[in-house]
Amino acid sequence: MAHHDFTMPITDAQARSLRANDTVTLNGTLYGIRDATQIHMFDRGRKTRFDLKGHAVIHTAPNVRKVDKSPEYPAGYAPVCIGTTTSDRMERFTRPLMQDYGVRIIIGKGGLREGSAKAFADLGGVYLAIIGGTAALETTWIEAIEDVDLDDLNPESLWKFRVKGFGPLLVAMDSHGGSLYTAVKKICQDRRAAALASLGVK
Repeated sequence: MAHHDFTMPITDAQARSLRANDTVTLNGTLYGIRDATQIHMFDRGRKTRFDLKGHAVIHTAPNVRKVDKSPEYPAGYAPVCIGTTTSDRMERFTRPLMQDYGVRIIIGKGGLREGSAKAFADLGGVYLAIIGGTAALETTWIEAIEDVDLDDLNPESLWKFRVKGFGPLLVAMDSHGGSLYTAVKKICQDRRAAALASLGVK
């Protein structure tokens, strides 16, 4: 177990250096993305002007407030509450995000499936887990909304956040086949089997 402080973007080698149970804190740029964003990008052929290579994306549709543009609010939005949504329904977008855009870190709740694990291994990526109920804390790690693209999809736009000390977050899936979700599932299955056996249930 090790801790990593990254200023984004990162290299492929840095992504592959991460192992399940490590922790990561991010600084610099973080992109917010969600279902509709990716449906438009990958199913409807829309492109983003953002360069996502080596970057992290977080599964979110933030609660924001429209304000006048200023040095404090360069995109004309003030963050109100920026929480994280469940990742599972965005499973099919992991590989294209990594392959087409160069994303190397995905942040979300609840984990991803075997297809994402394979993409992480093939392309060099990781999944960082956030537990539910931490939106208020996450919002304090965001210094500003610097830019926004595909904003007709608001709140499921593609958001460019400037973050400082975003974390520590837990590496839950790595590029070497490590997965906390797989490990926990096996522990639970083994305990269930032992409990049933102790009761004489086959």
